[in-house]
Amino acid sequence: MTSSIAPSPSAPSAPVLPVLAEVVRSGFTEGHHRGSLVLLAADGSVELALGDPAAPVFPRSSNKPMQAAAILRAGLDLSGERLALAAASHSGEGFHLDLVRTMLAEHGLKAGDLQTPPDLPLDPVEAEAYLAAGGVREPLTMNCSGKHAAMLAVCLRNGWDTASYLDPSHPLQLLIGEVVAEAAGEPVAAVGTDGCGAPLMAIGLVGLARAFRAFVLAGPGTPERRVADAMRAHPEYVAGTRRPDTWLMREVPGTLSKMGAEAVQAVALPDGRALAFKIDDGSTRALGPVLARALGLLGVDAPVVSRIGRAPLTGGDAVVGGIRAAF
Repeated sequence: MTSSIAPSPSAPSAPVLPVLAEVVRSGFTEGHHRGSLVLLAADGSVELALGDPAAPVFPRSSNKPMQAAAILRAGLDLSGERLALAAASHSGEGFHLDLVRTMLAEHGLKAGDLQTPPDLPLDPVEAEAYLAAGGVREPLTMNCSGKHAAMLAVCLRNGWDTASYLDPSHPLQLLIGEVVAEAAGEPVAAVGTDGCGAPLMAIGLVGLARAFRAFVLAGPGTPERRVADAMRAHPEYVAGTRRPDTWLMREVPGTLSKMGAEAVQAVALPDGRALAFKIDDGSTRALGPVLARALGLLGVDAPVVSRIGRAPLTGGDAVVGGIRAAF
């Protein structure tokens, strides 16, 4: 019997991206993580391109330095730990939450003004301790609460509506879009909604690497350089005490590093060398090995690179394999 149902038109097939990391257990390769990656030389030229690094992606929290620079451009005078926290995906450690509360109070705001979704601390150790102490999911403990506190504060400074500060048409969000496009050297390809509820601007990985490069090379006192300097001086406020971004910025002086959800990472070295990549399946377990390999290819030789690259797999109580870079 012949079907009378017409076949649906085929959707364009997505390009097959290269394997960036392999999952090896007991000597057997049991899985792969594909993605795209770009390395920039000190002069900004592309030194290595894997996959499709020009294709737009959502950088997720790797966009936070640009968001923080827009907040400075809009007139909010932040510096030091406060500015680092405005660009943070914080771990939810006590010092993070205390500073968010302080920032809110300094501007006459309260935790209830935050429009971050209720969440537990991002760091698993902190989350366990928080729950054991009777804590519940709150907007304050969500990892983007520092950024949102700064967004609310700059809205108050400019007389902008605070209830709609996450609307893509809000003056602050329009300014953020301009800063992202300017730093990346390319137009924003799409606007979505990030996990914290804020608008999210899509750019290519090449543009993301260029943006980080622009921040470390910006002139002293510019919003971009102020953000980069604050993040590098206070990396524990950007991430947390048990996070690779913190380790890298602490142990390789002058480095700017920020990861994003769905396995995005961007790094710039003080001389302008930079990298950006995304693991296509969003698996953050591959971030460390890929980042370590990329840093090595850029010539970074420091003990922290090996530390970041360790991703062991266990079987029972023993280490039986690991995730390793494949490029």
